[in-house]
Formats: sequence, C-alpha cells, structure tokens
Amino acid sequence: MITPVGEQMAREIAEQPPALSRLLHDTAQVREVARRIREARPRFVVLAARGTSDHAALYAKYLIEISLGLPVGLASPSTLTVYGARPHLNDVLWVAVSQSGGSPDLVRSTETARACGALTVAVTNAPDSPLAAAAELGVDVLAGPERAVAATKTYTSQLLALWLLVDHWRGGDGRTAAGLPDHVGSALDTPGIDGLASRLRFAPSLICTARGYSYPTAREAALKLMETSYVAAQAFSGADLLHGPLALVDADRPVLAVVGPGDGGRAMAPTLERLAAQRAELTVIGDPAGVPDVHTVVPLPADIPEELSPIVEIVPLQRLAHRLAVTRQHDPDAPRGLAKVTSTI
Repeated sequence: MITPVGEQMAREIAEQPPALSRLLHDTAQVREVARRIREARPRFVVLAARGTSDHAALYAKYLIEISLGLPVGLASPSTLTVYGARPHLNDVLWVAVSQSGGSPDLVRSTETARACGALTVAVTNAPDSPLAAAAELGVDVLAGPERAVAATKTYTSQLLALWLLVDHWRGGDGRTAAGLPDHVGSALDTPGIDGLASRLRFAPSLICTARGYSYPTAREAALKLMETSYVAAQAFSGADLLHGPLALVDADRPVLAVVGPGDGGRAMAPTLERLAAQRAELTVIGDPAGVPDVHTVVPLPADIPEELSPIVEIVPLQRLAHRLAVTRQHDPDAPRGLAKVTSTI
C-alpha cells in the first residue's frame, strides 16, 4: 500500500486538539515546577532552544516580560559549549526548550548553567531524554510521538506548556486556556488554504511578518515553509520590516502578515498600510482591520486572548506549509537533508 505524500504531517496537524486537551487535564507537573520557581524568586530568565523550539522560547520571552515583569534573554548555547564561558547564574532561571531533548549543545549548556548556579527547567516531549536528565526540573508537553520531520503538534504543545507554566507561576489556574482545543479544531477547518497554496505555488520567496505575541508565529511559519516547500521565506517583526526590509517588497514578493487580537494586532496597522502602498501581494492571517488591497484573508476564531492566540494562529500556516509542499510535489514528511533530531554542539 502506497502512503500518500505528506500523510504523516497532515495527521499530526490534525492531532493537535487532543494533544492540547491532554496537557490541560494533566497540569500537576506544571504546577509543581511553577511552585519551585516561585520559591526560588529568580531575578532573570534565560531561554535556550534551537529551531522550532526557539520560536516557542521567543513566545515565552513575551509572556514572562509582559506578565511577570522579569527581564528575559535568549541564550547563545555556543558561548558555553564552544567558547567555554562560565557565567554567574545565581538567582537565574534557565529554561531549555526542545522537542526531542537530544541536541548535545542544549544538554551541555543546561548542565553548565546548572553548575553555574541556575535553576534549570527542561520543557520537552521526551521526559526520558538527556536534556530532561540534565535539568533539575522538567515539564513533559505530552504531545505524543511525532514522526514527521516538520514539528507541528509538539510546537503548539510547547506553547501551551510554557503558557501554563507562566500562568501558574503568576498565581493563575490555567482556566483561561480551557477553550483552546476547540479553537484549534476550528482553525483546522479554516477555508482558503488550498487556494492560497495554489496562488503561492511558483513564488520563489516570500516574507512573513507580525508583532508582539504573534511575531514568533511569523518566524515559525517562515521556517515551516522553508523546510517543507523549499521557498526562501524571511520573517521580520512588523516594526523591523519598516527599518529597511520593506524595500524588498513589491507585487512579485508575497507577504504573509499575522494580525492577532489585542495590542500586537493593532500595532500592525502602520505596517499593513505601508505594505498596501508598496502594492504587496498581501495575505492577512487574522483581521485586516480595514486595510485595503488585501489579496487574501485567512480568518481566525474569535474571542481568543492575545497571549494565547499564537497557539491557534500557527495552525492555518502549518496547513499552508503542508499544502504548498504537496502542490510543489515535495514530501513534507521527509524534507531533503533534514532529520527529526538535529545534533549541534
């Protein structure tokens, strides 16, 4: 029996609502880790990750800085692994985010951070992994086995696990996220993805953009398009786009703009206006907010809190990456040159 091209990735995209439900119904581990963090009272947070997990870490950076008021940095693991740096990490929380928990640089940098005084937490889909063993505390994202090379359900499960960790850390009970599985289920049926994939079939390059909580979504969308469809996709914040890269934009370079709810979405208005003035081939995921000359609108379910919206808004973009790859006659389950676990030092 011949397996349809891209069937594994499509199946794992569809598995996201039950994966998120599992995490919402099994929060004891997250609550305990949050309790330990509260007791430690860290003065600074460092997030370590690679690839898709780095976008989940960037989301956590927004969450922690906005809702907890703590400064957050994104680690450069090579400073510890390649250059042998030994920073003073007393009163620092180190959070390593990895689907497989097997990348040597994340394992070694987490071991070093722990030895340098940090409270270390591993957020992973592999609780028996080397990374989970290296960290003092661990959160299992409970996504279940993921076999397609392109990460989908592990990404949204990481986002939710990180949100739950922050919410319990700040004294919440996680109930705000109760409707997420249904919202993600609705996003699985968002219309217009096949037509958008057909329109982008021959595009050699495109730009993804967003602001605030949605910026990690733009970065993750660009990565998914690159690794599955081999399109040269670049991601910029809506602010950074106006500081130079806007000159790249014309009618022949499609732009995917993620416009989430709340302050981040409203902050995208000047960027959308400038893109329209550049006559960009503009697709908006979310609400175009009255901006003219939007070629395609991919609607999102309504009434999602802004800080949770990235868990939903990535889903139609995952579907786009899958569909565009198949339309271009590539196999998104097995992108060329890539493996499920990437080992870097």
